[in-house]
Amino acid sequence: MTVDAAASVRCLIVIPCLNEARYLEPLVRQLEPTLSDLNATLVIVDGGSTDGTREIARRLAATVPKMRVLDNPKRIQSAAINLAVDMFGVEHDYLIRIDAHGTYPQDYCRVLVEDALETGADSVVVAMQTVGFGTFQKATAVAQNSVLGNGGAKHRAGAQSHWADHGHHALMRIAAFRAVGGYDETFTANEDAEYDYRLQQAGYRIWMTARTSMIYYPRASALPLFKQYFGYGRGRARNFLKHRSRPSLRQLLPLMVAPVAAGAFLAALTWIAAVPFVLWAVACMGYGAWMALGQRNPYGPLAAVSAMIMHFAWSAGFWREVLDIRQRRVPA
Repeated sequence: MTVDAAASVRCLIVIPCLNEARYLEPLVRQLEPTLSDLNATLVIVDGGSTDGTREIARRLAATVPKMRVLDNPKRIQSAAINLAVDMFGVEHDYLIRIDAHGTYPQDYCRVLVEDALETGADSVVVAMQTVGFGTFQKATAVAQNSVLGNGGAKHRAGAQSHWADHGHHALMRIAAFRAVGGYDETFTANEDAEYDYRLQQAGYRIWMTARTSMIYYPRASALPLFKQYFGYGRGRARNFLKHRSRPSLRQLLPLMVAPVAAGAFLAALTWIAAVPFVLWAVACMGYGAWMALGQRNPYGPLAAVSAMIMHFAWSAGFWREVLDIRQRRVPA
């Protein structure tokens, strides 16, 4: 792949954000050289931040060439991406989605474009590694990087470059994005997996590259982590309901956690009701102990707690959505 080939396409780099004042300016400064390298436009789409993010974005836009700022009254990420594509997509070939709450290699965008051109893929996805700083965040990162927390998902664990059905969204061909209708804005979470399903149903292809990846910073305390995974569970349920698809084995196991936890309350009537819950808890804590002893990772036991929060929240969110009578009519 020559430099000229990668630079000959037009890229729309979009950062949807909400209250990311701490992260936005360093991220923009990191991406600034890419704007000229790849003939790219950078768009910050703010969902109504109250921490000064919008002011930072507008200040940067005054000094960074080819940078734009949009307000996103719908607040959610799916709407932010759609808005940017509606406003600027016709002028560009590829969309690159950047999460404000992450860190990227210097050549991240270039590698994505090179792989798209070499493979002819309509979407290029990447693996995502989590990194923490405080004690709970470090433990959650350990959990999310382990089979206990990610179930062996390749976009979490990483893999050799291959054609895939899903991954962490990075680059999308704008023509394909528009052809399938972009993101479904009824999804506040899991919009990426839902989009990937429709993309493949329409005959487009997804390439997972091993040449680059991104670093994500997980939630730093238990309640935000629970809320995040509760939303993920609801989003996954909406996906299954909309497309009448079925969970994979990797998803079926954590899916049973909330019913098992609820069933444990019947232990007042018979101790047998608590057995499934106890087995799940022992399995998680045992895996955490193995990480502590076998891998010499001091965060293993607390990582098991983080994983249990993620399992329960995801399962609870899933069943909350499935059992909601209003979801009996799901838009096609």
